[in-house]
Amino acid sequence: MLSTVAVTTRNTTRQLLSTSSKRCFATVVNKNQASNIDKKYKVVVVGAGPGGLSVASTVSKLLGKDQVAVIDPAQYHYYQPLWTYVGGGLKDFKDSQRPMESLIPKKADWIQDSVTQLEPDTNHVVLSNGQTIGYDYLVVAAGIQVNWDKIKGLKEALGKDGVTSNYSPESVQKTHQFLQEFKGGNALFSYPNSPIKCPGAPTKIAFLAEEIFRLNGIRDKSNVIYNSFQDKIYGVDHYGVVLNRLLEERNMTFNPKHELIEIQSNNRKAVFRNHRAQEGEEELLTYDYNFLHAVPPQAPPTFIRESKLADPVNGFVDVNMYTLRHKKYNNVFSLGDCSNLPTGKTAAAITVESGVLKTNLIADLQGKKIKEAEYDGYASCPLVVGRNELVLAEFSGYTGKPLETFPLDQRKVSAFNAFVNKDIIPSIYWNGLLSGRWTGPTQFRKAFNHFRSSQ
Repeated sequence: MLSTVAVTTRNTTRQLLSTSSKRCFATVVNKNQASNIDKKYKVVVVGAGPGGLSVASTVSKLLGKDQVAVIDPAQYHYYQPLWTYVGGGLKDFKDSQRPMESLIPKKADWIQDSVTQLEPDTNHVVLSNGQTIGYDYLVVAAGIQVNWDKIKGLKEALGKDGVTSNYSPESVQKTHQFLQEFKGGNALFSYPNSPIKCPGAPTKIAFLAEEIFRLNGIRDKSNVIYNSFQDKIYGVDHYGVVLNRLLEERNMTFNPKHELIEIQSNNRKAVFRNHRAQEGEEELLTYDYNFLHAVPPQAPPTFIRESKLADPVNGFVDVNMYTLRHKKYNNVFSLGDCSNLPTGKTAAAITVESGVLKTNLIADLQGKKIKEAEYDGYASCPLVVGRNELVLAEFSGYTGKPLETFPLDQRKVSAFNAFVNKDIIPSIYWNGLLSGRWTGPTQFRKAFNHFRSSQ
């Protein structure tokens, strides 16, 4: 989730909102072509999400053609933070999707295949077709793996009879339909026993659903129940207190340490494990549901977890939390959801991570000795609590303390920030972050420090 700070400067906003229609398409190497080549690149980027594209855009401009490869099998790129609004009926799904070919940097080669092995000892990766791609430097930006099969019955139930998830490009398009068809009863929302991308998203859709029920005149017939494995509504208490107040005001139920483990779609029941049961005992709680928004457990991609780049504890890429360089392999970097950085897995975090990573990588490429740039753990989550209501959370995941841009109380529910997040920030994402030009609000926050200290 991106901070709203970019709109504070007219020139910056005008630049970032410029269209990308003049960009040329990148060179594409499809699976059939790749099977006949064995090529080495100066820089190989695994993953064409926001982190991978930001790095590849900047580095390929520096190095020129035939020096940078981006490996990703996807036909489309999704701006996933918008899926909260899609599920809430406030945006069209097509606004979140663009052809991948239109976003790959024009000076980079796009290898449209999947990586199955990372071999850092010999500086190469292996593709699903057996092709090997060599590198001098590797950037791993492969995102997080969504494990739908970890909740029994979820795959079979998804997209039918009121069961949905905003974490799927298919089922997110059913969420609003199911919310409108809801006539009362139990509306359940879950949060899994795992790290997840966009950790505020399960909370946002719960608040949007409650608002829809009010607008449809059925709130008095509806029980809005949020069962989360987490022990609190939001991990940063500075903002959590606001969400707790809103939960109480809107008569929403929050049950901590509740893990969704099974969906029985034939009789519309959801089974949760209560992790607050006494040690040595297992307590399973069954809820009837008329609507269910399920968030699947997530994990490092298998090819990362099984590689020598993995953190032995959690399986994510094991990088220095400040420099984003791998702890063992100096020519390997990682950012975003696939890394073990102890901060929020959000697009806003990636903006700042990408700036730090590119500074350190480019210094290596140019043979310069510098004091390495350091990441401060910045993350942001625009907490949507209504169609025109938003709490702008900005913080360091490293300290758990606010790391806010504006010299204002960002905990206040804001209609302006809601507008910016829904209608302005997506353009900054497409035309600023993915092109490598937007690396977060750090400079804006420093500029506002004078006003903060004078309060």
